[in-house]
Amino acid sequence: MRFFAIIPRRSWLEAAGAVIAGLVSGACSAGLIAVISTAISRADLSRTLLIGVFVGLVVGKIGTNAVARLLLNRFSQRTLTDLCRQLSRRTLATPLRHLEHVGIPRILTTLTDDVAVLGWAAQNVPPMATHAAVLVGCAIYLGWLSWPVLLAVLLFVIMGSLCYRLLTARAYRHLQRARDTRDLLFQHFRGLTEGMKELKLHRGRREAFLAERIDTATEALNHDATAGVRHHLTADAWSQLLFYGLLGGLLFVAPAASALSTEARTGYLLTALYMMTPVWGVMEAWPIFARARISMEKVRALGLSLGPGTVVEANERPTASPWEPLELDGVTFAYPADGDGQAFTLGPINLALRQGELVFIVGGNGSGKSTFVKVLSGLYRPQLGTIRLKGEAITDDTSEWYSQHFSAIFSNFFLFDKLLGLQSPDLPSRTDHYLVELELQDKVQVKDGVFSTTALSQGQRKRLALLTAFLEDRPIYIFDEWAADQDPHYREIFYRRLLPELRALGKMVVVISHDERYYHLGDRVIKLDYGKLAEITAPPARLPSLPILSRE
Repeated sequence: MRFFAIIPRRSWLEAAGAVIAGLVSGACSAGLIAVISTAISRADLSRTLLIGVFVGLVVGKIGTNAVARLLLNRFSQRTLTDLCRQLSRRTLATPLRHLEHVGIPRILTTLTDDVAVLGWAAQNVPPMATHAAVLVGCAIYLGWLSWPVLLAVLLFVIMGSLCYRLLTARAYRHLQRARDTRDLLFQHFRGLTEGMKELKLHRGRREAFLAERIDTATEALNHDATAGVRHHLTADAWSQLLFYGLLGGLLFVAPAASALSTEARTGYLLTALYMMTPVWGVMEAWPIFARARISMEKVRALGLSLGPGTVVEANERPTASPWEPLELDGVTFAYPADGDGQAFTLGPINLALRQGELVFIVGGNGSGKSTFVKVLSGLYRPQLGTIRLKGEAITDDTSEWYSQHFSAIFSNFFLFDKLLGLQSPDLPSRTDHYLVELELQDKVQVKDGVFSTTALSQGQRKRLALLTAFLEDRPIYIFDEWAADQDPHYREIFYRRLLPELRALGKMVVVISHDERYYHLGDRVIKLDYGKLAEITAPPARLPSLPILSRE
């Protein structure tokens, strides 16, 4: 039942239409069987009547089958589209810390492999219903011909189906292991792409990576996938043996064991031959639903709810007005303990930040600077303590409103190739202005909000990210080691011109930096030492700054 919950409600209309059309097509097919059987065994009936009924049933079968296929295509496409949208929204609604815990490879596998499998399974729901309905209709017809023979056939089919289920259970276990290996293979592919330079520079590491990571995972995947197919082929062979055994029983055993008329035996044989397609359709769909069950379990384990829940929606509340403080009162955030039982804890932090203030966050590696700005920006929810903005405590209900106050460039930032979510009449002119100020006008052009290229140096890519941040015009800015990849010339511009101008515009600016020679430009220097607020110092008098940003 959890599987059917993934099918969007608006898709059920197409699914119902496809099933109804399929039922009519199946009824026409069953009618054709009856007409053919009657024409063979009853020479006394009117040929004209039989031909008319035959033609009508053929036209009805072809027409309803075409309608069923059309509705099925619309159903499957809409289901896959909605499923992709739904999972993407659920991913964005899932807390960042949880996503980091499960890992990017698992998320990518779910959003690619599992979505495709679930969509494939959803596509098979209407045909499965149609096949089942046709089989029920055929069973009713066979019961009308001879109930005792029908009961014997059903007993034979049930026993064979139990054996088929036992055979497919082994295939299911191999498919589950293959799905787990795909997670691992995605992780290795990520290492391949992100560690490309290191692998190219060290042949031994490269060969070991290929042998111990890629080769091992691909061999395991190949073994389990092949074993799964092999067990399914064994199950399919058993089903075919079962079917032809049924035909043999109807041909050679039933006439001797019961007073089955020639007309009834002909009807049974024709119906059994017709039932081949829906029976094998059900059996072929079984492994698809088995894989969908695995994918559903993976989605559930990932923590991305497919049922009703909170998704990211636009928030109509206005942002807080300038000059209202941002307060952290006893804020504490702790990571789970590692294998050695050590757990890093940030806090408790007691701190107030003001608009129009430039604050430097300093400290050694592992001191908690990046964790601090994630908590500050609302990406991590504190486990203890309270964050207040405009005197209002931030809760689950107000976290989305709170996060809309921030524009941040993290050390591991991602650069989109389009100015997404930014719309204003003066956007093109502002964009051109900042391209010049950021010294990118000869590298990048922006047309309809799309960057002509993002294939730039890391420092230039960070400037493009800074362009996006300027256009967002948020009250609070966070920069995590932004200047680390800039040349000395633009590092000077960033510290002496860009940051002071943001402060002059009334922005709250928080900067993680190791550039000690620029600390005097800020209002405060906050030092973190292994998660604790070590000191808050006021730097010497600031040097004059030159304007670069404007509200033109």
